[in-house]
Amino acid sequence: MVGVIQTDRKSAVLKPSSLACLSRIPTVNLTSGCAHGCLYCYARGYSTHPGGDRVVIYRNTLTKLERELVHRRTRPSVVYFSPSSDFFQPVPEVLDLGHSILELLLETGIGVAFVTKGRVPRETMRLLLRHPGQVSAQIGIISVDERVRSIFEPGAASFRTRLEQMAEMIAGHIATEARVAPILPGCTDDLQSLRQLTRAIAQTGVKRVAVSALFLRPAVASSLKRGIADKEMVGKLLGAYGDSGRLAVRAEHSSIMPLPRSRRLALFELVTEVAEEFGLEVLVCACMNPDIAAGTCNIRGERQAGDFQPSLFGREA
Repeated sequence: MVGVIQTDRKSAVLKPSSLACLSRIPTVNLTSGCAHGCLYCYARGYSTHPGGDRVVIYRNTLTKLERELVHRRTRPSVVYFSPSSDFFQPVPEVLDLGHSILELLLETGIGVAFVTKGRVPRETMRLLLRHPGQVSAQIGIISVDERVRSIFEPGAASFRTRLEQMAEMIAGHIATEARVAPILPGCTDDLQSLRQLTRAIAQTGVKRVAVSALFLRPAVASSLKRGIADKEMVGKLLGAYGDSGRLAVRAEHSSIMPLPRSRRLALFELVTEVAEEFGLEVLVCACMNPDIAAGTCNIRGERQAGDFQPSLFGREA
């Protein structure tokens, strides 16, 4: 049971993320904490994370956003949701607030981009479909095995729901991609799992997939140890990192423990090879793989002029 805490936001609503790929557009978090409860979520390591099964809702976000848009010298062309939480959590207060904010932005001509592992409510889906040219969506999906979801993403939408949402958005001319992140070593990185997943994604009509491997921070490793009952699975998952060192990523004062470089290279090459069987383009973001990639995972929507193009080997395309 998720505990919901309502509070007022004191800081500005529209703020750039510390991630390089989101540094040039305003981003919004409706909450601190997330009801999806993903064991691997990097936000668990943030000092502002409420911990446990709690979600803090910033209830005054809409009114503050309305004031900010009035007083801004220029309005943003696109707003991104959400760097450290999910816009479509199974919490009525979050979904209602999110719908009102989307309505405000879309009906004033401002575009929206989002990544979600949640179920988009019907009323909100109809709103998005009325403004297809203003919406860019990435649907997060790491497997087609519901057992994997129940372990790693207990509060998120079923994989079937996510695939159906991809297909509906594509049919409604919304720019939609899949986000296979994180790939879990020893759990979802085998050839059969990747082939099943990419086949299912391709059947929705999606043509582009962003990928990333699991990276560790102390809070993430602790979450995995606590949340996974199968100790053999935990050992296989965390054992893949061995004595891997820290890697500075393209986020302010941030570092992670990644899979060894050679293993990530081999993994991304395998994903690319499998995805190409089904006509899918693979993007790897340099923010979390600066030692091997010089591209964008397109998290903020269609590539803008001057953006890096995808490359697995550190070269600009």
